[in-house]
Amino acid sequence: MGARTLGGLDVITLGRSSVDLYGQQIGGRLEDMASFAKYVGGSPTNTAIGAARLGLKVGLITRVGADHMGRFILEALRREGVDTTGVVTDPARLTALVLLGIVDKDTFPLIFYRENCADMAIDMADIDPAWLTSARALVIDGTHLSQPGVFAASLEAVRQVKAAGGQIAFDIDYRPVLWGLTTRDMGEQRYVADPEVTRRLATVTPLCDLIIGTEEEVRILGGHEDVITALKAIRAQTNAILVCKLGPDGCAIFPGEVPDRIADGLVVPGFAIEVMNVLGAGDAFSAGFLRGWLGGEDLATCGRWANACGALVVTRHSCAPAMPTFDELQAFMAAQHPMTAEAQNALDHLHWARTRHRDYDALMILAMDHRFQFEEMASDFRADLSRVSAFKRLALRAVDRLAQGHADFGVLLDGRYGAEALSEAGHTTYWIGRPVEVPKSRPLQFETGADVGLDLHTWPVNQVVKCLVLYHPDDEKALRDEQERQLITLFDACRRSGHELLLELILPAGMALDAMTRARGMQRLYDLGIKPDWWKLEPVADADNWRHIEAVIADNDPLCRGVVVLGLSAPENELLEAFAVAARFECVKGFAIGRTIFHDVAAQWLRGEMDDDAATAVMADKLSRLVDGWRAIRQPRQ
Repeated sequence: MGARTLGGLDVITLGRSSVDLYGQQIGGRLEDMASFAKYVGGSPTNTAIGAARLGLKVGLITRVGADHMGRFILEALRREGVDTTGVVTDPARLTALVLLGIVDKDTFPLIFYRENCADMAIDMADIDPAWLTSARALVIDGTHLSQPGVFAASLEAVRQVKAAGGQIAFDIDYRPVLWGLTTRDMGEQRYVADPEVTRRLATVTPLCDLIIGTEEEVRILGGHEDVITALKAIRAQTNAILVCKLGPDGCAIFPGEVPDRIADGLVVPGFAIEVMNVLGAGDAFSAGFLRGWLGGEDLATCGRWANACGALVVTRHSCAPAMPTFDELQAFMAAQHPMTAEAQNALDHLHWARTRHRDYDALMILAMDHRFQFEEMASDFRADLSRVSAFKRLALRAVDRLAQGHADFGVLLDGRYGAEALSEAGHTTYWIGRPVEVPKSRPLQFETGADVGLDLHTWPVNQVVKCLVLYHPDDEKALRDEQERQLITLFDACRRSGHELLLELILPAGMALDAMTRARGMQRLYDLGIKPDWWKLEPVADADNWRHIEAVIADNDPLCRGVVVLGLSAPENELLEAFAVAARFECVKGFAIGRTIFHDVAAQWLRGEMDDDAATAVMADKLSRLVDGWRAIRQPRQ
């Protein structure tokens, strides 16, 4: 299509938004699902997120409830960079829900909870026409033509965009259950012939520039059981580019006259992949096609990108979170298919790293996850351990006093004595880390017991898993092997649960070390396939150490979030000296300091020599000096 530059969005999608609750047990009935993973859902919303990840400027028109699920959708859209100007919060209706299960690659039981839901009350009177018509294209979907109100809203949006010279794309998106054509427990059924549905859908056909659908969806839009006959019937009503999705065989594109055989169209083959879940693949396909179409690519490229996006999503559990980024799409297309396990692992890591939210140029953390240190102090001062929880809440208050909500701050808090502070921190914008290791354990043990993965599924997803390991690359083999098995288990568990991992690597006392030792230890863990999101390393004032560390990260995981410097209760002046060296290296983002800030304050407070306000003020002051010191050193470089 021709470029149209109005200075606004590339595309706006209009229609459903919901929360998908995916059964986590694969291979059984929905009745036997015991737990569910929560994702953003709804075809237009999925497509909006997919297109944004591919680099388009995207907006969404929908409604969400004034409820927790509506806020979840809004927060996710904003993290993904989708313009939410057109997302209206409805105080009278709830956000739609969908329950789904995965039985096998062909069976997906699905229940829609859409009784008077928020997105079925879309009203174009709520939408700024100037914002809408600034978009180069509008995408509408067939599901929202099933009810009079949203049918009228969709047509009004089309009218406004076309009047401004924009393009219209139509995703047929046929769900018979939402047209009242099946029983409510048949949400997965994709096709029921119905002349009234065909008539309703066909009202928008002449207005479209691009129409995308599966073979079943083409049949319902065209009103014929034979796909070619249906395509010709559609062509008689519109000059739009027609795209027929062929599942694993790819897609067929018809920019002009429809031939007598699918094979005589522009057939773009699919990719050889292992299917886990086809739900969401069509939305990814649309996002990929839009990325090419709106970018002026030829139709064969549009089809290849669309097929690749769909292929990537069918290998994953979710819909919206599974959508690829553009560099992930390019890496997938450049790989040989079927993909090797090594190539698949590299692609999975690229997806993980590129879809993490919030980048950090700096990160200043108050580390308060200490357990045995507080137990020792409480014992020494004959203080009740219950007071430790109260003190950790004071530490969080100290961060609040200094940070003023700034996102460059973070806290490390444990679930044993810091649970209340953890809960409070969850309502802030701070980076939040939580320890998983048994303090001082060597070989490494987890507080959770043997099944660390099971426990991580009980943690909020915004908590970063922090693991301290006393590790040396020259450890005795049996010890090293045991620790490495634990770290591999933890890394895999974090990826499965969706938690980031901060690995705190401390060299055991008394063992030989040089400027390469830490880097060698990190390299060995990288060689095992362990790619932490963060490293937490000792405060060495030696440039050669940091030079080797930065090289190892660059060679093995240039997408690593970076390094924070730990404290080891070092005096403030020594830490500032270490900062002066570490801050010269881009991989070092900041610090995670604890005892230097809180130890003396905690001792006085536990003895009753300092009240709450004074303890909070002193910790805030100590943290402030380290923050100011770090910024003074680092900011000239930035």
